[in-house]
Amino acid sequence: MSDHELRVALLGCGNVGSEVARLLTEQASDLAARIGTSVRLAGVAVRRPNRHRTIPAELLTTDAAALVESDVDLVVEVIGGIEPARTLLLAALRSGKSVVTANKALLAEHAGELFAAADATGADLYFEAAVAGAIPLLRPLRESLAGDRINSVLGIVNGTTNFILSAMDETGSGYAEALEEASRLGYAEADPTADVDGYDAASKAAILASLAFHTRVTAADVHREGISAVTAADVAAARALGRTIKLLAICERVADPDGSESVAVRVHPAMIPRGHPLAAVGGAFNAVFVEADAAGQLMFYGQGAGGAPTASAVLGDLVAVARNRLVGGRGPGESAYAALPVRPISRASTRYHLSLDVADRPGVLASVAAVFAEHDVSIAAVRQEGRSGDASLVIVTHSAPDAALRSTVDKIAGLPAVREVVSVMRVEGEDL
Repeated sequence: MSDHELRVALLGCGNVGSEVARLLTEQASDLAARIGTSVRLAGVAVRRPNRHRTIPAELLTTDAAALVESDVDLVVEVIGGIEPARTLLLAALRSGKSVVTANKALLAEHAGELFAAADATGADLYFEAAVAGAIPLLRPLRESLAGDRINSVLGIVNGTTNFILSAMDETGSGYAEALEEASRLGYAEADPTADVDGYDAASKAAILASLAFHTRVTAADVHREGISAVTAADVAAARALGRTIKLLAICERVADPDGSESVAVRVHPAMIPRGHPLAAVGGAFNAVFVEADAAGQLMFYGQGAGGAPTASAVLGDLVAVARNRLVGGRGPGESAYAALPVRPISRASTRYHLSLDVADRPGVLASVAAVFAEHDVSIAAVRQEGRSGDASLVIVTHSAPDAALRSTVDKIAGLPAVREVVSVMRVEGEDL
């Protein structure tokens, strides 16, 4: 690196990339003072140069590979997706260029490969912006809590789904109406699948679990359920029980019966008590609740997405990488020494809220309760309301393995008196 200048290549110039370019330009003098050397944007790789009129034309290029191979010190990637981002970042790291990325999907699939390339050349790989936007979260897990033992990470890490569920809770609207409102306000993409089906949150959960438990966890290891099946009736039922519904990323260190440990990582909607710290997180905000042995309970809250908040995290990483390069040092690499096995969802235990439509006649509750007993699932509470020959039966269980609950539900659905299993919802954040 030059004694007087850090040359930065920017890959992608959408909402986040354009904010990164703006901040690099507008805060150039402050960044130089904080780093100890000046920073210059050397080039911006885009697909359609004519759409980026705020960027000087001489900086724009459609040849991202050539920009990465040029005389730059640091590559910032905000393209998203797996390819061409993976190929470009591997090329950068293998040539000794440090990388800052906001690409959660890439990290959730190929973090091991990227870290290996970084280790081979001593380059830095930073990715604070990949989870929870501007919220300082990954660096505390990676550095501040490196001397502690983290037991669980529980969080709301997708702003789109949190906006939808918050709207359903506040207005009583259905899922479709809340999604339409999220789209109108710009919180949901034209194709919201990655958000509402839980793919985005699952990628983030994989990254969080990898850092928290020093174990390589990929998106494929994460059990994933989205929010499209959540109904206004589910939200009303939660409210009646003093709960609210959130899409949660849950990462837990679990002790096995033989004394060994494993990791459970899942993303799904769940009812949580209204007194839980995450229950008050509304709109498109994110929040993550961390429990560690020595530090105890910590909560991180703030803007989880958006161009400016995410660019703030990117710039923070850029400053850290630049300082490392200036002094010839290096930030933390991958820590996967624990290599804990990932527990399948069938063995994950939690509580459940079930809503059934049943015939309103004697013996129905007894027949349903017998199925729960047969599968060793303990019932904590029951509420039954009759209406014109039909009845609504709501059951809340004690903690039970997912496999046992699924077997219970399958058998209950086949009972003659059960018209429909209306919903099955997990209950988190409370103990009986």
